[in-house]
Amino acid sequence: MPFFPDGLHDSPGLTGRDLRNNIVITMKAMHVSIRQIGNSQGVVIPKPVLIQLGLSAEAGAEMTIEGGALVLRRPASPVRTGWAEAARRIAEAGDDALVMGEFGNAADAELTW
Repeated sequence: MPFFPDGLHDSPGLTGRDLRNNIVITMKAMHVSIRQIGNSQGVVIPKPVLIQLGLSAEAGAEMTIEGGALVLRRPASPVRTGWAEAARRIAEAGDDALVMGEFGNAADAELTW
């Protein structure tokens, strides 16, 4: 079972399997240049490769180093994606009443706000 000291990887868990779902697309090795970009350096990824992997400049990518390899993945959907739109539709339908009703403490009536 691999050990991940950097904390950047999913642990294999009880099943001994990595928790990420990887799609491996094999292609002929391609030499790319590392270019100066401001104070950093970068690699230009050909457009057909970006399309094949579903990566875009707008969404960005998650980058990790695994087994000495630089790995780019499509970013996970942000938490609560679509919740605001769903809440708006529920409110418009009038289905946004409290499920449990009011349940304040008995002593709350004595409080001055």
